[in-house]
Amino acid sequence: MTALVLAGCGGGGGSPGTTFPASAAPSPAAPAPAPTPVPTPPPSSADEIVRSDTVANFCAAPRSGIDPATSQPYLDRQGTTEQEKSWVRSWIDETYLWFDEVPDSIRASQYPTPQAFFDALRTPAVTASGKPKDQFHFIYNTAVWQALSQQGVEAGYGFELAILRAQPPRDIRVAYSDPGTPAALAGIGRGAKILSVDGIDVVNASQVDALNAALFPQTSGQSHSFELQEPGGSIRTVTLVSANTSKVPVQNVRALDTPTGKVGYLQFNDHIATSEAQLIAAINQLKAAGVQDLVLDIRYNGGGLLAIASELAYMVASPSATAGATFERLQFNRKNPFGLTDAETVTPFHATSRGFSTTQGQALPQLGLSRVTVLTGPDTCSASESIINGLRGVDVQVNIIGETTCGKPYGFLPTDNCGTTYFAIQFSGVNNKGFGDYADGMAPTCTVADDFNHALG
Repeated sequence: MTALVLAGCGGGGGSPGTTFPASAAPSPAAPAPAPTPVPTPPPSSADEIVRSDTVANFCAAPRSGIDPATSQPYLDRQGTTEQEKSWVRSWIDETYLWFDEVPDSIRASQYPTPQAFFDALRTPAVTASGKPKDQFHFIYNTAVWQALSQQGVEAGYGFELAILRAQPPRDIRVAYSDPGTPAALAGIGRGAKILSVDGIDVVNASQVDALNAALFPQTSGQSHSFELQEPGGSIRTVTLVSANTSKVPVQNVRALDTPTGKVGYLQFNDHIATSEAQLIAAINQLKAAGVQDLVLDIRYNGGGLLAIASELAYMVASPSATAGATFERLQFNRKNPFGLTDAETVTPFHATSRGFSTTQGQALPQLGLSRVTVLTGPDTCSASESIINGLRGVDVQVNIIGETTCGKPYGFLPTDNCGTTYFAIQFSGVNNKGFGDYADGMAPTCTVADDFNHALG
């Protein structure tokens, strides 16, 4: 199944306040002298732009066996690193939204791997606030991406970290732990502050690589010792062993009695395939409870499948608001790289399930609300922002409580080549009113800092 994906830095991973990995403190330095101009190397065969399909799947280390995504043999053929780089360069020129802003001086020979070459092939432009226009250029190991996006499985401890400050003195907290994971079984809950890992001072140490390796393990079976300060001030040390953990994208669904009626609360963490069935169950639960208002908590939701964002927006709103309306219209580069008609660029408000984790074609429930309150933070990104923008496009009142969102009105169709899945911005999105200008984030209606001393929900 090919699906449009809108994500910050890979699904819901990441951390409020910064992108990880955490960094060491910059060293004070005198102003550097002007660099000596370095001549641009002559182009190689990998710099020549050809049709990407003519060099696709020529791999320096081809995979063998059956591709779990297609149940067919891998398409990989014996090739070279130069051919992989050639595919990257040509694919960027075909599909990247800002292909004509990539500097001509970038040469394949300057980068040792196709992945490093890909990382350089992006626009250097900045937004109105001065931040890079493209902060969302990344890769995944294909097998890891397939497990995460389709089954919600990834190696780790099962906690979501909030990196409030990435440079010394660092401040890293646990935002939440998924149930049944090593972190949850060790009693690690919201608000725990990580003081040290394997004896390395998290707050001030310069061993960034060691910290990142321990905090974000890439495989299961890694054992690390964590010194934690609980919200109440007590300090304890626990040993965690990384495992293939399952994300629980929908949590803490409940109806609260208030003086003005019943208010629903729903914590939504990831637009991954497994979230579809969980969201439908959550909305059915809230509808049965008779909620008249909704608090949607997407503080830690970095995005994912656009179709799931559309489904949730439909379930929140009323039939009259969504009937015949556009949830999001996609705008590609002028080459129309995927050959789509105008109608095919429109994502409607999906009224039936798409079949990601439940039977396709089932009618979705609706709360029928004209207003929703959304809790946000800097890690609220992409498909999560599309929910807000899509609802506003059909005049649902969306009140944002928290902090400014990440600012990513863009998305991609993740593409595998030789075992690496590449994510390059390929489209921007606008709502039913034609609005999609929030590259510097969506400002809150009411600004409130994240409070790690209170439980979610």
